[in-house]
Amino acid sequence: MDTKLLGEELKKLGYTFFSGVPCSFLKNLINYAINECDYVAAANEGDAVAIASGAYVGGKKSVVLMQNSGLTNAVSPLTSLNYPFRIPLLGFVSLRGEPGIPDEPQHELMGQITTQMLDLMDVEWQYLSKDFEEAKKQLIQADEHIARNRPFFFVVKKGTFDKVQLRNQQTSIHLNQIRQHAHADHQMPTRYDALSAINSIKDGNTVQLATTGKTGRELYEIEDADNNLYMVGSMGCIGSLGLGLALSQPSKDIVVIDGDGSLLMRMGSLATNAYYHPANMIHILLDNNAHESTGGQSTVSHSINFIDIAASCGYTNSVHVHSLEELQTFLQEWKVNKGLTFVLLKISKNSKDQLARPHMKPHEVKERLQRFIHNDPLKDKEVGGS
Repeated sequence: MDTKLLGEELKKLGYTFFSGVPCSFLKNLINYAINECDYVAAANEGDAVAIASGAYVGGKKSVVLMQNSGLTNAVSPLTSLNYPFRIPLLGFVSLRGEPGIPDEPQHELMGQITTQMLDLMDVEWQYLSKDFEEAKKQLIQADEHIARNRPFFFVVKKGTFDKVQLRNQQTSIHLNQIRQHAHADHQMPTRYDALSAINSIKDGNTVQLATTGKTGRELYEIEDADNNLYMVGSMGCIGSLGLGLALSQPSKDIVVIDGDGSLLMRMGSLATNAYYHPANMIHILLDNNAHESTGGQSTVSHSINFIDIAASCGYTNSVHVHSLEELQTFLQEWKVNKGLTFVLLKISKNSKDQLARPHMKPHEVKERLQRFIHNDPLKDKEVGGS
């Protein structure tokens, strides 16, 4: 099939944002996306799904590209982010290890179960035709399905796309400008107090994304606001979701609130965030050295220098703050100066008893945030609370 023609059909349907991980079966479609569209190269396939999901929330019809072995990495966000939040993505997944076609041994099992996995995840799918006219019809069908807020994946067999030469890519290098390590005693506030401090700085241009577990639930108790999103499941994906949203909504201030267990799970996302470098994103890590939401089991964050890691990846600012006052002062300064920023605050393991859960379903929280972002006159709440 003529890859460029298929790409133009995708553009006509509004699909201009792509994220993915390379695969030889998809390389020509990936090359087209890099050449002609907005493409974010993710560290892994789960991050790609989260990045594309963030872009969708920000108003972009988004595409994810991956090898079928990588579909296993994307299971968590597809089932616990896209499904409950009703975030529809168009996916292209290769069929390595197709039965009867010689391939590497590591693809044998995945070739047998790829479509079964999609079925189990309630993801509608079709084999992509190699005939362009038939593929055009399939794209329209997929777009109609996506309009109903569910993902749709095309399973791509070997030899589907013809050659697209990758243009010379300009390597982007971003250098850390401010690196500040711990230099004083830690106040060790509770997560609740830290979230209250963060929330007090927000304004009508701020979007707050809280990682899964008690972080989102405590933020909900502090103030349930139109410009909040409370992640459920998809642990480790909040920074990638923030990246996609920040890139698609550069006029909004995107505040990503993360936890040490979450960040450790997908730490490669720091490198991706830094490479694409949205100046309107601040990434706040509340580190209590524990999986506190699940009983207080220790993480390994006590042995990790997150400040140096974020700085070496290319975050403009990578700063350790020691108290709620320092955190608030830094957030106020960031609202003026911007720049991709990583902030670390050590917190205690204490959390609020008998935490409530959001009364709204995840997809309702997403839809409310979309109305806030796009300033829809039909939005049902004023900024600041419900």
